[in-house]
Amino acid sequence: MIKNYIKTTLRSLLKNRSYSFLNIAGLAIGIACASLIFLWVQDEITYNHNYPKRDVLYKVYENQTYNGKISTFFGTPGPMWKAMKAEIPGIENAARMTGDGDNALFALGEKAITEKGNWADPEIFQMLQLPFAKGSPTNAFAQLKSVVISERMAKTFFGTTDPMGKLIKLNNTENYTVTGVFKDLPQNSTYQFQWLIPMANIDHKQTWMNIWGANWCRTLVELEPNANLAVINQKLSRYIASKTKATNTTQCFLFAMNDWNLHNNFTDGKMDGGRIQYVKTFSFIAWIILLIACINFMNLSTARSEQRAKEVGVRKVMGAGKGKLIGQFVGEALIMSFISVLVAVGLIYLALSPFNNLVQKELSVDIFDPSHLMYLITISIVTGLLAGSYPAFYLSSFNPVSVLKNIKIKSNAASGFIRQSLVVIQFSVSIILIIGTVIIYQQIQHVKNRSIGYNKDNLVYIELQGKQADGFIPVYNDLMRSGIVANAALSDNKVLEIGSNNDNYAWDGKDATKNPLISWQNVSSQFISTMGFKLVAGHDFNNDAHIDSNNVIINQAFAKQMGKEGRVGGILREGGTKPLQVIGILKDYLYNDIYGAAAPLVLYNHPTGTSILSIRFKPGVDIQDAITKAGAIVKAGYPGYPFEYKFVDSDFEQLFKTETLTGKLSGVFASLAIFISCLGLFGLAAYTAERRIKEIGIRKVLGASVTGLAGLLSKDFLKLVGLSCFIAFPFALWGVNKWLQAYQYRVDIEWWVFAVAGMAALLIALVTVSFQAIKAALMNPVKSLRSE
Repeated sequence: MIKNYIKTTLRSLLKNRSYSFLNIAGLAIGIACASLIFLWVQDEITYNHNYPKRDVLYKVYENQTYNGKISTFFGTPGPMWKAMKAEIPGIENAARMTGDGDNALFALGEKAITEKGNWADPEIFQMLQLPFAKGSPTNAFAQLKSVVISERMAKTFFGTTDPMGKLIKLNNTENYTVTGVFKDLPQNSTYQFQWLIPMANIDHKQTWMNIWGANWCRTLVELEPNANLAVINQKLSRYIASKTKATNTTQCFLFAMNDWNLHNNFTDGKMDGGRIQYVKTFSFIAWIILLIACINFMNLSTARSEQRAKEVGVRKVMGAGKGKLIGQFVGEALIMSFISVLVAVGLIYLALSPFNNLVQKELSVDIFDPSHLMYLITISIVTGLLAGSYPAFYLSSFNPVSVLKNIKIKSNAASGFIRQSLVVIQFSVSIILIIGTVIIYQQIQHVKNRSIGYNKDNLVYIELQGKQADGFIPVYNDLMRSGIVANAALSDNKVLEIGSNNDNYAWDGKDATKNPLISWQNVSSQFISTMGFKLVAGHDFNNDAHIDSNNVIINQAFAKQMGKEGRVGGILREGGTKPLQVIGILKDYLYNDIYGAAAPLVLYNHPTGTSILSIRFKPGVDIQDAITKAGAIVKAGYPGYPFEYKFVDSDFEQLFKTETLTGKLSGVFASLAIFISCLGLFGLAAYTAERRIKEIGIRKVLGASVTGLAGLLSKDFLKLVGLSCFIAFPFALWGVNKWLQAYQYRVDIEWWVFAVAGMAALLIALVTVSFQAIKAALMNPVKSLRSE
């Protein structure tokens, strides 16, 4: 039976080559597109699967309330990890780590490079269970000056993956011994550190690092297998407040590692989506594109049904039952589906590299991998059954007497209605995707083009190490003498990100019931002019930082909160310290949340210990030449440190990484959906023209023009696309409206976007159909009328 199905299918493929190509191409493109999306989805949902204990690993998060609004942070006090482990039942282990990755300079002889890593407690090895290529996690931190590095870092510095016992200098200060080499972490891992150093090297350097009021580290927790998470979270809720013995609005809770990637957005202290929204959206799009491809198959199969009507009639007369006929046509569909999958595999391999560049991942496919092989087989079967089910039932329902006598098949009307409905569905989805792509692009451009309060062009920054900031003045003077630099400055943070804040500010007239969270950072006196900020009142810092020891500059957002004291000469107090005088009001600029409004900010003229050097080049200079000259100056001023710079405008673009990716993928998927739909439309137009060939011949003999005939054949299809527009517009409006609600600063939805999307779909459909319509209209009527 299977052999017969294969023969019948191959015979049908060869007999109708053009339709076979359209069928296979449509299915193959749809399957390939869906497969690439599912590869991306698989990568997202398997984040952190490289950690065997991921089901019992958590990070401590804090909900802090300011002015009635709850904000969520993951910084924690230094002493918390030991206290939790000792005092709270159910906690198996705990450890601290610094930040999400700290840049540190490592040097080996003349070789020096900055690598990202963390200071951590030794318990981290037991919890993360990193696979070691060399050494052992049990004694990796046996000595204080130990460093554990990745295989990649080992190859970079030592040219080998076995550098055990060798010395490497950290920040041009102290030597550390390599005591272990762990295997490179996969890309879909939250942690991307290249080195780990014992936390004990730094946790005693500042007194505030060991108090309960300072949140500076990340606390990782491992629970016992049968621990009750709800009970532990209840005990953690007021844990910090119980230690500080003070009124504290901080509430702690454990956040599961399995949720770190997909559910990392919080609103008012509660988990509120995250990348899971994109996973759901693109998974839905993948199934929609696959469905469009199946619709093509169904449409083309039913459209060609009349050519196989006599075959069905003969088979029924020869004794074939409806079940056997259904089996035959479903079998043919499955074989077509398997052929399409084989073509799709080739397309996947061809498209994988460009797709990786688009999504900025390192995805791979191996058809011999059990999961991938099972996916392809499942897709083949599901797609074949879905695509072949309706044609099978439709073809098998023909009355043999009617088809053998050339009597018009009654079910053609129903079949035509279904084909038209499927075309409407195809183009409705395509139009929705087009509108979504345009709105996403508009939203990104809307935010990019808003005034951010400073000039991001010709601006680079360098992350300083150790005590580099102390040698700023000679470097600054040399940069200014170079003729290529407009200005340079120091700051604690990058201009786009400020990580320091507190609620311990007071001023006359402050509402005692409110405790707003205020961002702050230390800068040098050149910071405001280097960034291109504007002062709306007062004056800039003095070049002598000692003169400004009691002075601050605040932004407009903070001045507004301070009321009468938010002016030049106003007095601000931080905790119990001496008063600080406001000497300038800075025009608001955007940082941290690029989609929101400017947040309150305080600047101090305290350049000592800062970690960012920003350099503004003069307009019109050759940037590459300027970078080379500035690099030579910086390296001369900071011997032993490499010149590793980044452009602020590049960082700015990265803020829109997710939205930009969404827009690009939506555009690609919309194009593919349109293309697949047009393949089906092309086939249906050819079939319609073929069916009406004698009608066209008669009309030509009676004087009909080519234009009139082309319009006659095209109008029915254009009506369907027009109907698709009216169906798609409400759904598209609802979808983009819901997506835009996530952004405080968002674009208005204009009517012309829908008009353009509708006109584009109509034009594409017209071009697709017109080719076949004109071809049929140009045919010699003598040829079409000379035979029955």
